[in-house]
Amino acid sequence: MLLAIAALFPFLYSGHDQPTQLQQAQQRGSLTLLTRNGASSYFIGPEGGTGPEYDLAAEFAEYLGLQIEVTVADAFEDLGSLLESRQGEFIAANLTRTPDREERFLFGPDYAETKTVVVYRRGSKRPRELADLLGLRLSVISGSSYEDMLVKAQEVLPELQWTSEKDVGMEDLLLAIANKELDATLVDSNIFGINSQFYPRLNVGFAFKDKQSQAWAFARSDDDSLVEQAQSFFKLVDEDGRLSAIKSQYYDQDHELDRVGMFQFMKQVRNRLPTLLPVFQEVAAVHGLDWRLLAAMGYQESHWDPDAASGTGVRGVMMLTRRTARQLGVTDRLDPEQSIEGGARYFLRMRKRIPARIPEPDRTWMALAAYNMGMGHLEDVRVLTQKQGGNPDRWQDINERLPLLSQEKWYRDTRYGYARGYEARQYVENIRSYFDTLKWMETRAHPMLVAMH
Repeated sequence: MLLAIAALFPFLYSGHDQPTQLQQAQQRGSLTLLTRNGASSYFIGPEGGTGPEYDLAAEFAEYLGLQIEVTVADAFEDLGSLLESRQGEFIAANLTRTPDREERFLFGPDYAETKTVVVYRRGSKRPRELADLLGLRLSVISGSSYEDMLVKAQEVLPELQWTSEKDVGMEDLLLAIANKELDATLVDSNIFGINSQFYPRLNVGFAFKDKQSQAWAFARSDDDSLVEQAQSFFKLVDEDGRLSAIKSQYYDQDHELDRVGMFQFMKQVRNRLPTLLPVFQEVAAVHGLDWRLLAAMGYQESHWDPDAASGTGVRGVMMLTRRTARQLGVTDRLDPEQSIEGGARYFLRMRKRIPARIPEPDRTWMALAAYNMGMGHLEDVRVLTQKQGGNPDRWQDINERLPLLSQEKWYRDTRYGYARGYEARQYVENIRSYFDTLKWMETRAHPMLVAMH
C-alpha cells in the first residue's frame, strides 16, 4: 500500500501545486530585472542603480514588497534566452512589441510609445526616406526590432544593405556616426532623445511611419501571476503620476547642460548671487575651500535657486538627494545654509578619497567628476586610462577617456559598467568655466562683485 501511494505521489502533485512566479520571488525576497547597460535603461549612478527602466522596476519591486536585483545581458539578443532560462523574472530594456516577440513572451501593459528614427551626422546628406539609405554605411543592433524593420524594408528595396552588431550598445553606434565611421543607424525616438545631448553632431533624418509600443516582457507560460501584478502596478503609477515623473526626469530635453550659457550666468550673478554670496564665503572659509568653486558648483546644480527641485527628488541650491541629505545630517534641503554646507562636505568626502599623491587642481577636477557620477566610475576610468598608457593621476588623461564609459566595448570590462561619461566631463568643464569667470571678476574688481562685498 505504501509503495503504491509513493508511486502515485508525483501524479497527485499537479502543476497547480507548484509555487507561482510571484510566490517564488516572494520566497526569495527579491525580483530580478533583466536589462542592458545604457542611459535609457540602467546604469550605476553616484548613489547606486538608476535609469528609467531601473527606476520603474525598483518601484515595481517595492510595490510587491521585494528587493530589486539586476542581471545585465552581454548583448541585446541575449535577453530572451536569459528570461527563458529563468535567470530573471522580466525584461525591461526599451523592448518594443513585435509579432515575433508576442509569440515568444508574455507582455505587460504598454507604458511608452515611440517611433523608430534614422539618425545621421549633421553636415552630411540628410536621408529623408528608405531609398536614401542605399549605399550608406548603415548598422543596427543585432536581434533588435530595428533589424526586423530593415528585413521587411528589404522586400521592397532588395539592394538595401546593413550590418548587424551584437556586442555593442546604442551609444556605440551613435558615437561611430559622430566620428564618421558609420553613416546612419536606427533608434527609438525616446532613446535618441536621452542621448542626443551627448552627441550634438547627430540629427534625425526621418521617422518610420508606424508607432511602436514598449512593455516589459515575461516568460511565456500558463503562470501569469507577475503579469497581473504588473498590470495593477502600471495602472497605479500612471494614475498617481510616478510614471510621468520618471519619463519627465529622463526624457524631457530641459537638462542642465542645455541651459548653460554665459549670458544666463552673468544674469544670475546680478540677481541671485548677492543673497547667497555670504553663505558661500562663510561655508568655504569653515571648510578650507575657495568660495568661487563652491559657488560655481551651486550654479551648475541649481542656477543658485534655493527652491530648485527636480523629478528625481533632488532639491535646493546644491540639489541634494534625500539619501545624501540624510547621511550629511541636512534636515531642510531648501535652507540655503544647510544645502551649501552639505554640498561642501559631500564634495570634501569625494576629494578625500582621491589619492593624496594627486596634486591640485587635478584632485579637485577628479573629485567633481566623482561628485557627478560616483567614485566607482571615476576609479573605472582611471583603470582604463592606465591600461591605455595614460596617467591615471592626471586630469587631462582622465578627461579624454570619460566618454569611454558610455561605449560598450570599454565599459563591459569595468567594475561598475555604463556611466554617462560625457555628462561628467561637461559637468566639470561647466564648473571650471563658472569658477574661472568668478575669479576673473573678483581679481579685476568687477562692479557686480565689488557691490556685494
